[in-house]
Amino acid sequence: GLAYVERRRGNWDRNEEYFNQAEKIDPRNVNLLSQHARSYICLRRFPEALSKLEQILNITPDDIDTIVLKARIAQAQGDLPRAAALLAPLRLGADYANALETQVYQAILESRPAAVIAQLKQILAKPDQALGYYNGELRFWLGWAQEIAGDRDGARESWTQARSELEPFLREQPENFVLLGDLALTNVALGENNAALTLAERAIAMMPIEKDVLLGPRPLDILARVAARIGDSDRSISTLEKLLSIPYEAPLAANPPLTPALLRLDPMFEPLRKDPRFQKLVDSSAAK
Repeated sequence: GLAYVERRRGNWDRNEEYFNQAEKIDPRNVNLLSQHARSYICLRRFPEALSKLEQILNITPDDIDTIVLKARIAQAQGDLPRAAALLAPLRLGADYANALETQVYQAILESRPAAVIAQLKQILAKPDQALGYYNGELRFWLGWAQEIAGDRDGARESWTQARSELEPFLREQPENFVLLGDLALTNVALGENNAALTLAERAIAMMPIEKDVLLGPRPLDILARVAARIGDSDRSISTLEKLLSIPYEAPLAANPPLTPALLRLDPMFEPLRKDPRFQKLVDSSAAK
């Protein structure tokens, strides 16, 4: 428990100390190892995270969440072939939320969205109501994949439906900053720029970094994406500069934090490509 408290406060050294002590006492505790790996991922200490994940796979081979985390690290390091090799064998339904979104993100990063579009359409044809707002989130991803495939009309239809599915949940959970982020991205995709900015700023106010250093930056990650999409390069790039300098857990597919490699690959940042300040952020990967 102490490790988690220290992590939320940003005391990473003490967080590490507590994890190491706990693992000495209980070396085969998969939850503990997994949380320790997550800490390393937030810090972008990917080799150490991978060694924890290997320890887990020695205890529980074929654990889907662990394999997906390995794939996410490969994405963050810009190694799409390695991520693809890990993700391709997994047959996932909507009950594996993050894992499924990671597969969709992979297809988007590779610009090969056809298979995931078919898969998402099949899942969303009979949505599982028990998944709550997650169906709307999946529909946002479907729209993004359709946009990458060049199907603007299909994307618009998916995003419009995603928005109508997400909004009732926000009325019930007005303080849910994940929902605010989903709706910000959906609105900006539909060209509702003011609504998107308002939602992103509401999420930042709701979950400031001072409150939780791990989750606080997530709304900033959304803001950077919204600002890029509406053409506010200054705001997007200054937010990205901040995000690249701090540890955090990202909002999309609970991915690792943004890295120079992800900035290079993620099409949401396409509008910034020609900006030399953005190029500088992408090129900083040589140091990583």
